[in-house]
Amino acid sequence: MAEWDADLDHIIPSSILPPLWAKLLVGFVSLVCFARSYDGDFVFDDSEAIVNNKDLRAETPLGDLWHHDFWGNQLSSNTSHKSYRPLTVLVFRMNCYLSGGFHPLSLHVVNILLHSGISILLVDVFSVLFGGLQYTSKGRRLNLAPRSSLLAALLFAVHPVHTECVAAVVGCADLLAALFFLLSFLGYCKALRETNKEGTQSTFWVLLSILLGAVAMLCKEQGITVLGLNAVFDILVIGKLNVLELVRKVLHKDRSLENTGVLRTEGLLFRMSLLALGGTGVLYVRWKIMGTGPPAFTEVDNPASFASSMLVRAINYNYYYSLNAWLLLCPWWLCFDWSMGCIPLIKSVGDWRVIALAALWFCLIGLICQALCSEDSHKRRILTLGLGLLIIPFLPASNLFFRVGFVVAERVLYLPSAGYCMLLTFGFGVLSKHTKKKKLIAAFVLGILFINTLRCVIRSGEWRNEEQLFRSALSVCPLNAKVHYNVGKNLADKGNQTAAIRYYREAVRLNPKYVHAMNNLGNILKERNELQEAEELLSLAVQIQPDFAAAWMNLGIVQNSLKRFQAAEQSYRTAIKHRRKYPDCYYNLGRLYADLNRHVDALNAWRNATVLKPEHSLAWNNMIILLDNTGNLAQAEAVGREALELIPNDHSLMFSLANVLGKSQKYKESEALFLKAIKAHPNTASYHGNLAVLYHRWGHLDLAKKHYEISLRLDPMASGTKENYGLLRRKLEQMQKKNV
Repeated sequence: MAEWDADLDHIIPSSILPPLWAKLLVGFVSLVCFARSYDGDFVFDDSEAIVNNKDLRAETPLGDLWHHDFWGNQLSSNTSHKSYRPLTVLVFRMNCYLSGGFHPLSLHVVNILLHSGISILLVDVFSVLFGGLQYTSKGRRLNLAPRSSLLAALLFAVHPVHTECVAAVVGCADLLAALFFLLSFLGYCKALRETNKEGTQSTFWVLLSILLGAVAMLCKEQGITVLGLNAVFDILVIGKLNVLELVRKVLHKDRSLENTGVLRTEGLLFRMSLLALGGTGVLYVRWKIMGTGPPAFTEVDNPASFASSMLVRAINYNYYYSLNAWLLLCPWWLCFDWSMGCIPLIKSVGDWRVIALAALWFCLIGLICQALCSEDSHKRRILTLGLGLLIIPFLPASNLFFRVGFVVAERVLYLPSAGYCMLLTFGFGVLSKHTKKKKLIAAFVLGILFINTLRCVIRSGEWRNEEQLFRSALSVCPLNAKVHYNVGKNLADKGNQTAAIRYYREAVRLNPKYVHAMNNLGNILKERNELQEAEELLSLAVQIQPDFAAAWMNLGIVQNSLKRFQAAEQSYRTAIKHRRKYPDCYYNLGRLYADLNRHVDALNAWRNATVLKPEHSLAWNNMIILLDNTGNLAQAEAVGREALELIPNDHSLMFSLANVLGKSQKYKESEALFLKAIKAHPNTASYHGNLAVLYHRWGHLDLAKKHYEISLRLDPMASGTKENYGLLRRKLEQMQKKNV
């Protein structure tokens, strides 16, 4: 092995081979690649997993984390994706607590450091996978492949496909799972520590490895696959199993299977039993926790899995595998989301893309044959372990055991990429051994490291904010309706409705059943008073997805604007039927009742909104104003005081309550609230205008004149203020004449 590793001497100089220097180099390079993302925003799924996740709030009991999915939803809910990652959520919560809120900077820094730590840890893991598990007489593990382990770790550290995991806050789940995956493997290596020819095993370390695998799974589902890698490593490296020899003996009915080497290793069957029992137990417990049922995904999430033909499903699954392989081989075309038309289905074997399947399996079969048939035992083991590290962590994302909620996802390649880097390093070693142009190979390897580092830096910049991220996907997946939807949503959030409409329309054109794009487009058209088209879009959205509560509510708003009150009420009621805790819908229902002069119903609807969402300022305000307008000043005052206790810094509530108090002749208290509201929003004309009315009634005419003038300066077209100001001026003139 030392001779084979020496073939990489022209690429990895001996001067950087000492373990500490090697790890420092890997850590530094990994930081350089992704440091640019440290001050990025919350992007894409980050907001849903962090900002909108109630499990991260201090008032949520810690015990709830163990009953909710990654997004804070009940695991028993029909809408839950069953992504059970309580330890990742706990890390998020601790980070938010220590940093004093939902600040993306601290979360991004944690991700960057985690990737750096994993890359450093891989130096040790690769040294075992390449060089085997051997110890000195003093019990110190030998690194028999220092060059190979360093090069593979460097290739892993700079791989651009990792950008999503490192630059997106939610990628912390993949990073934590990878960390405990590697720790579990190294812990298992402790159990296999050989002190003599027969070898010994430690039950403690095997059990600890299983526990670390379970911890990895509680960070992300892929983590449990480490038990499979541990088993493969034990059988091939420690058990020294020659698969080809075993097959030959079985085919020739040779009964001397004990000569294959597996049975010569003491404790192998015991360790395999522990791994099997431990893995089965952990998976069973998780299955019970998630409700003994798989998550429910839609056709847009994974269209191939909904194909009626088994052949079509098989062809497309294999095409997805080839795309994942291409992302590892050439990580230049990267996209935050590969769904919704980004990858059209292959519907016949005549599709030219079938060539990609053939190329993938040609390469895999070639590697498998080499792994089985090579006369070189080291080559067999390296190829087998490399393929194992590539394939085993990918199995949960392969659609083989259950349907997954994506087509291609770069994040699931984080762990498998370690196996790819191992195979690539082995390939460089083989090339070096069989060619005289070693400098050319060295330049090629250094070129890959440099280009990948540059690509990581560029891609990290694209993940810093949603605008750059979404626009970067347009050139990669122009047929992806979700990309156009997200670009449109980002533009709409910035107030550019005209451009947003264009992207929403394109999203609906690419996917005529994209109800979320229809809903958002309908909302914008509603705001632009294009009510007829808005109603058509929203009606179509609820026909396609009858339980789409938000679309039902927005349809009700449009129907209310069209004076179709009965239809609007029915739409609101349908929305509440599908989402019982829907404060915004109750608020809009209250507005409808107010328009119909059904005051009691309006007050009840707004009260429901505030019960479900105590900080619903608009509902509180409307209650105060309605009670004020109907002469129920005492009740309006009580509601206003209740609202301010719950939302003490809301200037609009201060303004509404100040108006009520003024009418009740509680001038001093009313003045104080007006002044607080003005301090919070000094340029609101109505605040100054109503304070002027208060002073006018109170007899503080000079102060009234001052605030009338400020109000008119801010809003010269306010007719009521003009009229009141005119009355005040005439009164002041009359007083002046009397004084004269």
